[in-house]
Amino acid sequence: MNRQLAGALTGRVTKWVVLVAWLLVAAGSAGFAAKLADVQNNEASSWLPESAESTRAFERLEPFQDPNAIPTVVVYHRDGGLTEADLAAIEEHAVEFAAMDGVAEAREGRPPSVVSPAVAEQLGFPAVSQDGSVAQTSATFDLGSEGWNKMPAVADELRDIADLGGVDVYVAGAGGQAADSAEAFGGIDTTLLAGTLSVVILILLFTYRSPILWVLPIFSAVVALFVSQALIYFLARYADLTVNGQSYAILTILVIGAGTDYALLLVARYREELRRHEDRHEAMGFALHRAAPALLASAATVALGMLCLMIAEMNSTAGLGPVAAIGIVVTFLVMISLLPALLVITGRWIFWPRRPGFGSAEPTRTGFWARVGRWIAPRPRKVWVVTTVLLAIACVGLLRLDTNGLSTEDSYTQEFQSVTGQQVLVDAGLVDQSNTVMVVADAGSEEAIAEALTGLDDVEPPKPPVTSGDVTFVEAAIGSDPASPEAFATVERVRDAVHGVEGADALVGGNSAFFLDTRDAANRDNLVIIPVILVLVFFILMLLLRSVLAPLILIATVVLSFGAALGISVMLFEYVFGFAGSDPGFPLFAFVFLVALGIDYNIFLMTRVREETMHSGTRKGALVALTSTGGVITSAGLVLAATFLVLGTIPVVFLAQLGVAVALGVILDTMIVRSVLVTAINVDLGGRIWWPSRLDTEDRALTVDEVAAPMETVH
Repeated sequence: MNRQLAGALTGRVTKWVVLVAWLLVAAGSAGFAAKLADVQNNEASSWLPESAESTRAFERLEPFQDPNAIPTVVVYHRDGGLTEADLAAIEEHAVEFAAMDGVAEAREGRPPSVVSPAVAEQLGFPAVSQDGSVAQTSATFDLGSEGWNKMPAVADELRDIADLGGVDVYVAGAGGQAADSAEAFGGIDTTLLAGTLSVVILILLFTYRSPILWVLPIFSAVVALFVSQALIYFLARYADLTVNGQSYAILTILVIGAGTDYALLLVARYREELRRHEDRHEAMGFALHRAAPALLASAATVALGMLCLMIAEMNSTAGLGPVAAIGIVVTFLVMISLLPALLVITGRWIFWPRRPGFGSAEPTRTGFWARVGRWIAPRPRKVWVVTTVLLAIACVGLLRLDTNGLSTEDSYTQEFQSVTGQQVLVDAGLVDQSNTVMVVADAGSEEAIAEALTGLDDVEPPKPPVTSGDVTFVEAAIGSDPASPEAFATVERVRDAVHGVEGADALVGGNSAFFLDTRDAANRDNLVIIPVILVLVFFILMLLLRSVLAPLILIATVVLSFGAALGISVMLFEYVFGFAGSDPGFPLFAFVFLVALGIDYNIFLMTRVREETMHSGTRKGALVALTSTGGVITSAGLVLAATFLVLGTIPVVFLAQLGVAVALGVILDTMIVRSVLVTAINVDLGGRIWWPSRLDTEDRALTVDEVAAPMETVH
């Protein structure tokens, strides 16, 4: 941003124009932002990769199954065995279930949509356990396209009807999981926003040592969040952008965290310029002129990195790309316009009790990071070699990373009804009849398909085939948890068997098939998107720093930091938190946020190094950059780490793991990689870091005085 434009944004009149404009935009956005939760799509189909076999099977299943059908299981358990009165009551409950609003009508040739123990016996499968202590009743609901959001109320009604004295009742199956998922994400908008703002305010109070300055960055970040949510609402409402609970949660964290990071950098540079310029408008003009390129490069890196997610096969991952990119772009615009206007309007008093007076000393000259720089300067090569080795050792934990997916039981950090009910069925030797493999094939092949399914491990005898037109449908229950590795192995056996039926053109769908295809698509996205992001970030850094060697080194340090953070995180997940594994998409999400956000801090540092190199040389410039940016970048890292840790308040293992890994990676980036590793490499290589350019024509060693007082060269 040139100095004239920077000064124009915060002039004596334009500062008020900017403020009023953003207030009007924020006021107009607030109402639509509140509606974003209403257009979330948390159905399984919204996550499905379009090319997956389960997706194609789902499309061909339309004559046999409504796409909005939600099979639900009610599980009854009494210690010592269910009584005859209990079983009679369960039969009566089935009648009441059938009368509930939204119960799907059985299609021709299909089993009834409400299956009681007596009807189950007629259909040839047990609904009461061998020891008589557990029974299950199945019901299928069709509540329209918003059915998944309505399941919590349905589950409550089912429990009210099924209430029996002394009998434990659980709502399980797909309907129970939908209800529990809604509970897990319930109130996510207010909970996440309140939690995130609380930790950010505490950190800003500690960083600024001011009881009032924190209000301006927080207000600006909230404005950015409202405007982002409103834009995303319109895209979800009218342009079919997929927004689910996962992307909604990440948007809140990303906007507040990144917005506060940008604010910290800008405020620090503004405070620095206030000590050099008597007029605050002039000081802000210089601050924006010098800070904006780093902020722009940072925002562009994150936004473009997020847009790379659009090439993902997973709809949920592809949808997160534009959601996060919009949030970052809006946040950048707010932080280089609204926040500067607010700072200039309020004046120096906003920094009370530590007002940066004109001509006052720069406190960072004798701070912690100045001492770190003086420690690195005499031994840079030894420092970066030892640091690299330690980070590489931390990467060993990656060998324990298990991304084969999590069972339903292992997917949450607290116990839910659907999980308990599923486990009760398993312990009793019953099969959840709502978890099936659904085979759809050409008409005339039904007998061969049924024969191929018969006798397969973990597959119940298939139900009678149903044919409609030129398509036939065969369904069989499987005994494993829908999202377990055992269920995936079963689906693969089923696919091998039915694909071998000549002329059938068979496709296999169902819940477990969906989870298997999700895992495979996530593994493909990991292999494709991660290299694309690395190449993109490299070119952005090359344009920003006008160098080839520096971007290569920075990319290498961030990848090393990512590996170390993930390695340590995996060990924590296994030996401290006791998680059974990780979601297949976890490595990609962790990589995207750690690389896109971690490179930010290197951008903040290296742009300052480049600026100082023009006046003082690379080695001295590296120490100046570390001394002047160390405190603000560390504070920014703490803010971002704390905001991502707020994801742990949502009882979903994937989000808890993502929060821990990103928080740990950000701390490593700010405290070790950026401050120690990159600075040591800069001091060791000197002007060679800018190869092939000749930015540093002197490329000389540091003198004793330059090591002792690097900030004397600040311009």
